[in-house]
Amino acid sequence: MIRISFMLLMILSGNMLTAQEKAEVFSTEEKQRERTEIVLQAEKGKQHNHPLYAIWLADSCGQYIQTLFVSESIGKGVFKHGNRRTGRWMPGEIERPASLPYWVHQRNIPNEKGTLLPTPQSPVADAYTGATPTNSFKMRLRCDQPLRGKYRIYLEVNQSWDWNEYWTNNRYPGNRDYMTSSQPALVYMAEINSARPDEPVHLTPIGHSHYAGDNGELTTDLSTITTALEILNEVTVTLR
Repeated sequence: MIRISFMLLMILSGNMLTAQEKAEVFSTEEKQRERTEIVLQAEKGKQHNHPLYAIWLADSCGQYIQTLFVSESIGKGVFKHGNRRTGRWMPGEIERPASLPYWVHQRNIPNEKGTLLPTPQSPVADAYTGATPTNSFKMRLRCDQPLRGKYRIYLEVNQSWDWNEYWTNNRYPGNRDYMTSSQPALVYMAEINSARPDEPVHLTPIGHSHYAGDNGELTTDLSTITTALEILNEVTVTLR
């Protein structure tokens, strides 16, 4: 009788452990399914010519939460044509503070040099970087946490050599950071609500970044911006 009771106890313990393991796996899968997917679509404009992008999530007041996507050259700190010491253009490590300065300062993560740009030693994680889209594109972006309530989505875009009558190549003589940027990076924003999934929301330009990336200020006056407003024709975001 004792032997039978002992065997019965062992069987019950095994069943309890199996049930517990299944419950843990189930809860993990549930957590994965709860993560909100953000679908961002961008239609290129007539001035689109290999721009750089950063896309990030913020709370309803604009406080940075996480990066959703950034062009790999910025996210890793290595540009395809960043090094020509050998006499020809080659990939190389380079910092371009004027590229996407609003995102850089909102992210506010110092690298090993004490500056804020990602470097090969302090890169953005692979999950949030990718090749810069060369055409209109659709991105499926995943948040680290499920979204509940109201948030903001930001997109910053910058394209080199897009001078205009105000942002000329001699406006800031000797400023190499400005010379690689021309018209400053443009910032788009949309307010989203997790209670309204599958409802497309349009991102609109809200300002431009510092012309040389010296700070993270946003200038809301866009009267000097011309062709940079035609890099993108339309940007929408939808929660799934």
